[in-house]
Amino acid sequence: MIKKEIAVGFLVGIVANLAGMFLYISLVMQKEFEIVMSKASDEGVLGSIIALGAILNFLPFFVFIKKKQDYRARGVLIATILSATIILISKFI
Repeated sequence: MIKKEIAVGFLVGIVANLAGMFLYISLVMQKEFEIVMSKASDEGVLGSIIALGAILNFLPFFVFIKKKQDYRARGVLIATILSATIILISKFI
């Protein structure tokens, strides 16, 4: 039961991160998602876009904390840590 709650939070965190990336690219940059992602990968700024998308993880994290769903909040936190790890690896590769 606990692992299921953490998995739900993790999936919510990943989806929130992807949604944040999509919103940033489509609303702020006003370009197509696929084009920006491939260009960002080529130019080495993919980590910055992932970091901007991770900002949206604050919303589900604090909603889960407020609803006392600590294990789901833990899953969102794990997804955010995974994003940070990917950013760190992308900076050194």
